[in-house]
Amino acid sequence: MKLLLIEDDQIIADFVIKGMQDAGHNIEHANDGVSGQNLALTGQYDLAIVDIMLPELDGLSIISKLRAEDINMPIIILSAKRSVDERVSGLKSGSDDYLTKPFSINELQARVEALLRRSIKYTDSTTLSIHDLTLDLISRKASRDDKTIDLQPKEFALLEYLVRNRGHVVSKAMIMEHVWNYNFDPQTNIVEARISNLRDKVDKPFDKPLIETVRGLGYTIK
Repeated sequence: MKLLLIEDDQIIADFVIKGMQDAGHNIEHANDGVSGQNLALTGQYDLAIVDIMLPELDGLSIISKLRAEDINMPIIILSAKRSVDERVSGLKSGSDDYLTKPFSINELQARVEALLRRSIKYTDSTTLSIHDLTLDLISRKASRDDKTIDLQPKEFALLEYLVRNRGHVVSKAMIMEHVWNYNFDPQTNIVEARISNLRDKVDKPFDKPLIETVRGLGYTIK
């Protein structure tokens, strides 16, 4: 899943980014309200995590603007404000959850997963399938021919990206952007290494290989 974090405290941002990446999510970060709102209005995200006290534009104004523009992705507020009235104001602005600082990354991960699960139930299937391969988007588990495949979070994210783009060739640059959120570095072999790992787990134990290399272009699942 692709998440957006709007948080001006770099220590907290680094903490959240690592936690979400460890859980297998792709996450983009904005450190002020204006750039965060621009990303939220123009990008495609499954969930946003928004601080209230931000430079240039506060979090509640961002959330109100998104809801006015009919952007309905789940939003979690992060805030040092703890009073009931402040929490109520946050929820009334259009957020779906409110977490006070300091917080446990495990609790944030659990709240993110709960909101994503609820959102998926209303907007999409909870699974992706192609041939005998099934991805459970809630548990982040993969299986093929009813046999569980043990995948690391980034391996699952890469496989999910390939399956979502079934029948289309995705380049190394596209994979780096959507799975790792990196600008493409032609010297890195991280994509090839993870594709090789996926083939060892998803293709080699089974009769029909699913992951194809399109020479000079990228990878596809058909």
